[in-house]
Amino acid sequence: MKSIVLRTNDALYSACIWIAGLSVLTMSLIIPWGIFARYVLGTGSSWPEPVAIMLMVVFTFVGAAASYRAGAHMAVAMVTDRLPDGARRAAALLVQLLMVGVCLFMTYYGTKLCITTWKQFMASLPSVRVGVSYAPIPIGGVLTLIFVLEKLVLGDQSQRKVVRFDLEESEGAA
Repeated sequence: MKSIVLRTNDALYSACIWIAGLSVLTMSLIIPWGIFARYVLGTGSSWPEPVAIMLMVVFTFVGAAASYRAGAHMAVAMVTDRLPDGARRAAALLVQLLMVGVCLFMTYYGTKLCITTWKQFMASLPSVRVGVSYAPIPIGGVLTLIFVLEKLVLGDQSQRKVVRFDLEESEGAA
């Protein structure tokens, strides 16, 4: 059962990385197009900026979930590193429980926000519902919650092969 959960979470992590990466790639193509259209063609397109903003939101919340699993979030450990082992483990457990609370908050209130704004359309993109632009919040909350629960139950998975990317090892450098 543990291996099935880990393989599923590995696939979920990979999907998060791909979604976040494609969001950044697409933003880096859309923004220059908007600049080119405005200053070279003299006709400013209305869609590049709101689409780029929506992609940034996707990158932020989906990328944050992947970053959590990889153990890549910033942490100030000056105090906890000086604690005895038992207190350090208790502090780590408290952090994980607080993360569960944050994820539940994001999921619940993000979903409420999506539902509340679903009947509204974006002014700059009239075919897109406002609720769609907020959807990455609850999705990111659920994804992060999955990785938090994984860490609580199965331990830290940041050293798994799918998560770890060592450039030096992959290039064969010493």
